[in-house]
Amino acid sequence: MHVEYIRSITERYERLGYQPYRWYEAPDDGVLAPLKKPLSESRLGMLSTAGAYALGQVAFFYKDDTSIRRIPATTPVEDMRFSHITENYLPDARRDPNCVFPLTPLAQLAEEGVIGELAGDHLSCMGGVYSQRRTREEMLPAIEEAFVEQAVDVALLVPL
Repeated sequence: MHVEYIRSITERYERLGYQPYRWYEAPDDGVLAPLKKPLSESRLGMLSTAGAYALGQVAFFYKDDTSIRRIPATTPVEDMRFSHITENYLPDARRDPNCVFPLTPLAQLAEEGVIGELAGDHLSCMGGVYSQRRTREEMLPAIEEAFVEQAVDVALLVPL
């Protein structure tokens, strides 16, 4: 079933008599930039917003959890777990973690030389954080720090 999410939320808020929902508006065009070197020579870091964590790590809390998980790129796909406020989106991820946390495809691309190399750790967060301020002040700096620490040249975002 196709749902026009933004229109649906806007109409629901209006029906309930709430103030209009304040959708996030970026202050600028972001930091998208051309690659400084070919992908085949770059170190790739990956961030998934699917609430992925590896067996033995702590699951995400369901409300406004701004923490991140560092998941070694060598983690077996069968050791992947998911915890997210939008549980109804996770059945496919639990059947095949690669659809939202592509460990196997990224490893294959690195092996084939399409990607120069993978960062040692992939990153995961729970994308359902309602506080824009906490996302900007807590989550984004932690993600940036992890990518910088791993000398990532290019980052792949895999949203849920």
